[in-house]
Order: sequence, then C-alpha cells, then structure tokens
Amino acid sequence: MTVSLAEIRRTSGEVFTEGCPTRVVLDHIMSKWGVLVLLALTDGTLRWGELRREVEGISEKMLASTLRQLEADGFVERTSYPEVPPRVEYDLTDRGRELMERMLPLVEWVAANAGDVLKANRIAGRG
Repeated sequence: MTVSLAEIRRTSGEVFTEGCPTRVVLDHIMSKWGVLVLLALTDGTLRWGELRREVEGISEKMLASTLRQLEADGFVERTSYPEVPPRVEYDLTDRGRELMERMLPLVEWVAANAGDVLKANRIAGRG
C-alpha cells in the first residue's frame, strides 16, 4: 500500500514543521547507528558484545547512547540477568519489530543500489 505525503500530513500533522514529534523519532531511528542497531537486532536477541561486533565501527559510548534512546522510544528492550558476571540482552519490542518490517525493504533497496549511487556521485564529481 502506497501512502502519499498529503495523507501523512492529514493524519499525522505537519512533518516539515520545526518541533514536529516525527522529526525527533525520525532522527532516532534513521540515524546511521540507529538503523544499524535496529537492523542487527532484527534476527533476534543479542548481548552487548555481540551487538558491538555486529555493528562494526560503533564506539562503546555511541552504542550505549543509541541503545538508551531506542529503549526509551520503545523500540528495544533491555533485559538484565542477576548473574556473575552480569548478563544483559537486547531485543526488539513489538513496536521495534513492526518498524523493522517497514524499514527492511528500504535497507534492501539501499544495499542493492548503493554502488550505483556512489558511482553517480563520482561521475558528478561529488564523491
């Protein structure tokens, strides 16, 4: 089902207006690290170290910050087990899984077309 921008505006408010809540949420989920963390959790529960290895290049500080934000937004669930050493696991919530059902086709498109996009940038002298 294709939704138009007019329909989004009618049902969700003005997405182009400064201070619109959609901008805040889009910033959280569409940031480079937000997308990659959500994508890593799409296949199931991961521990901290597994997430860090899965999302190559992310610093501990950025991973912690991204996970805190995604958890606060209700996309990621953190489960801490009272063990020694402590074990903490991260998983998508129902909201996170619903989001990723919609986001995976976009990520698939980007993966399939990234080479051509970067090639076009080089040809245009922009990259």
